[in-house]
Amino acid sequence: MSFTSTLYLCPVLDLLLAKIPSYLKPEIRLGLQEALVNAAKHGNKLDPTKSIVVKFSVTKEGYSWLISDEGAGFPESCNCKDCPPHDLPPEESEHGRGLCLLHEIFDQVHWEKQGAQLRLCKQVKKNKQKQALFA
Repeated sequence: MSFTSTLYLCPVLDLLLAKIPSYLKPEIRLGLQEALVNAAKHGNKLDPTKSIVVKFSVTKEGYSWLISDEGAGFPESCNCKDCPPHDLPPEESEHGRGLCLLHEIFDQVHWEKQGAQLRLCKQVKKNKQKQALFA
């Protein structure tokens, strides 16, 4: 899927979540929204001539997304022990928390191409899979 840089992400998120079990949707939606906002806002600087590309795959082990933007990337990824403290005022804790949120939601978070490409993976727990089938 490819789309121009925008913060209007509801239709994109709906498409990306179509094959996700309902018990995982709220958490994954939050994480994908954060990743896509970062790509549009920080990667592509909200330039409508630049695109964001998302590749989604499903395996029996789980789900993965590869999100690419046309930005310059960034030199370092978030290490959650370095996340901003939760008790900081909003104006001081705004930057970096979203990247740490990705680490909380996804089982694997990996930046490639100097930070202009992000791979997110969510593993499916066997017992949760069975619960979803009978829910």
